[in-house]
Amino acid sequence: MLNPSATLLIIDDDEVVRARLAAYLEARGFRILQSSGGKQALSLLDSGKPDLLLCDLRMPDMSGLDLIRQLRSQGADTPVILLSGSGSTTDAVQSLRLGAADYLIKPIDDLAVLEHSVGRVLEESALRLENRRYRETLEATNRELQASLSLLQEDQSAGRRMQMNMLPETPWQTDDLVFEHQIIPSLYLSGDFVDYFRLDQHRVAFYLADVSGHGASSAFVTVLLKFMTTRLLYESRRNGLLPVFKPSEVLAHINRGLINCKLGKHVTMIGGVIDEQSNTLTYSIGGHLPLPVLFSDGVAGFLEGKGLPVGLFEHAVHEDHVIELPSSFSLTLLSDGIFDLLPGQSLKDKEASLPQRIAAAGGTLAGIHEAFGLATSGDMPDDIALLVLSRNLA
Repeated sequence: MLNPSATLLIIDDDEVVRARLAAYLEARGFRILQSSGGKQALSLLDSGKPDLLLCDLRMPDMSGLDLIRQLRSQGADTPVILLSGSGSTTDAVQSLRLGAADYLIKPIDDLAVLEHSVGRVLEESALRLENRRYRETLEATNRELQASLSLLQEDQSAGRRMQMNMLPETPWQTDDLVFEHQIIPSLYLSGDFVDYFRLDQHRVAFYLADVSGHGASSAFVTVLLKFMTTRLLYESRRNGLLPVFKPSEVLAHINRGLINCKLGKHVTMIGGVIDEQSNTLTYSIGGHLPLPVLFSDGVAGFLEGKGLPVGLFEHAVHEDHVIELPSSFSLTLLSDGIFDLLPGQSLKDKEASLPQRIAAAGGTLAGIHEAFGLATSGDMPDDIALLVLSRNLA
């Protein structure tokens, strides 16, 4: 498609030829500049800003080939159509190798041929310019994205360090009880969290939580969970309420806190308290699957219990369940991301196989890690949290 507003610079030492071409192209609506030689043409580049050069191949002061070389050495990419009266194949090949946009033989009897060449070259030049601008815009956008990504990675790295620092020591032993955990995030940050701590001389508390969603927003809620449980523990000690510290009340406290924060997030969780004096476990379920798996004497099975997720229902009620603990046991708590690693057509099939697999793994974190192939499982579709607490496990 012709661009009538384009400026053409005609370079030819033959005034008659130059005038003929100028008259024809000017009649087609082009703005025409003229030069009798290459050196004069170079001086017109800055002032006239031509879109296209029509240049004779052989001129006294500078050949068309030398003009192209000079243009390219200056970094100019103005297209050049060379006109030659020799018809030499060598000249044509050399011209095109140097970057000439076209090569036409003089005399040009049918100037429509020239007009067609001018239109094609201008269209190609406009397309190159558009592509270059698009590429520059794309590169600028890419640099901005890289800078934003770098900042995001720094933020995520800081968030991950903070989240890892909030996790308890592993393994951690207190009297005969040993606690171990592992968090495997599907993204850089995890929405799964575990914690355990001593309440008093004869009681130890623990919980595993799985925040809805993934990534930074879910990881933020784990920070909130840590804050709420720590604050509740502090206030219970200050107000003398620690003797009645119940898992169900902890879940109710977190439920109120999440609803009041209006974060649009809920949590499934399991909380428990082991009383070493009475050798009992008191636990509460907040809509969490799978249920805890108790392993003792080579046999594993689910603990009983159910309850609503935490942070969804304002008047949710959670129950406390109490069991007596064997002298030797392990208790395994897992987030639902573990189901992605289990064989089976349905969730029910996967869940049913879990106790047997934990029993086969000996009820230990190391055994579970190996049995489920956690070291070689690659990227996970969901976060996975494991918490294993044990006593006198051979």
